[in-house]
Amino acid sequence: MKAAVYDKNGPPDVLRYADVDDPPLQPGGVVVQVAAVSIEGGDVLNRAGGELLAHPHIVGYQCAGYVRDVGDGVTGLSQGDAVVCVMVNGSHAELVSVPELLCWRVPDGLSIEEAACIPIPFGTADDCLFEFGRLQSGETVLVHAGASGVGLAAIQLAKRAGATVFTTASNADKLGRLAELGADHGINYTQTNFVDEVRRLTDGRGVDLVVDSVGGQVLAGSLLSLASRGRCITVGNAGRQQGEKFDISTLGAGNQSLTGVFLGAEIVTDRVQQMIGRHIADVARGDVKVIIDRTFPLADAAAAHAYLESRQAFGRVLLIP
Repeated sequence: MKAAVYDKNGPPDVLRYADVDDPPLQPGGVVVQVAAVSIEGGDVLNRAGGELLAHPHIVGYQCAGYVRDVGDGVTGLSQGDAVVCVMVNGSHAELVSVPELLCWRVPDGLSIEEAACIPIPFGTADDCLFEFGRLQSGETVLVHAGASGVGLAAIQLAKRAGATVFTTASNADKLGRLAELGADHGINYTQTNFVDEVRRLTDGRGVDLVVDSVGGQVLAGSLLSLASRGRCITVGNAGRQQGEKFDISTLGAGNQSLTGVFLGAEIVTDRVQQMIGRHIADVARGDVKVIIDRTFPLADAAAAHAYLESRQAFGRVLLIP
């Protein structure tokens, strides 16, 4: 099969399009013919500095396609079924081998490209907002990086739950589009100190919840944006600041909390399995939206990664084998 691979960590141009062995069919699993790959933020970070599990290494943990081969013990999937699936790595390829447990059927009426964008971003947003963020109707939430996959999902889910939604983005065009999806207050972080703006917009109170996928000094500011008893969720490190240290002693005075979230830690639980299934159904019905910015051929994976890293994208960037 063909795949986008690399032999060492580095910038997007370490990716090359190459012939590699087909993945083996495992008991309890399926081999999927990949039709669309959603490039996730973690894919970019792993390419830049993550562990290489093979040489050459195939990055990527979310894609959608059609079941080609079915392993022993598989009971709920058949050859030809449309599925979206997640894995530790390997999505940037024509074929992936995954356990049945990490596949969800794509319902009629939902495109394979849209399906490829749902499990990780919507599942992560849901966990950040509700399972660990405990967001309630009438509360306020700040969603950083609103134009990202998790950001777009979190804005829509929070608004649907009855929250007042604040979000950050890098320009007025993105903020305008985020308003159409449910954001009540948009903050251009390139022109405004978001902590000061949150305080201004809330008459000094702060917000009940922050969903922070950026980390580093942004996370330090997120803590300063919290209201009394506010909760801050840290999920990922899109800002790529390593070893950043800051004072968390301010949390105690306001009875505030900081919680780390990683969907993968619980993705095989019934709770997460069912929750992701509900989001797939919601997108299929049009209750919430997947936004696809653009697609690239799998052979142009390096260009696709570079585009995503440029932070021009509004929504998902896909690879098409």
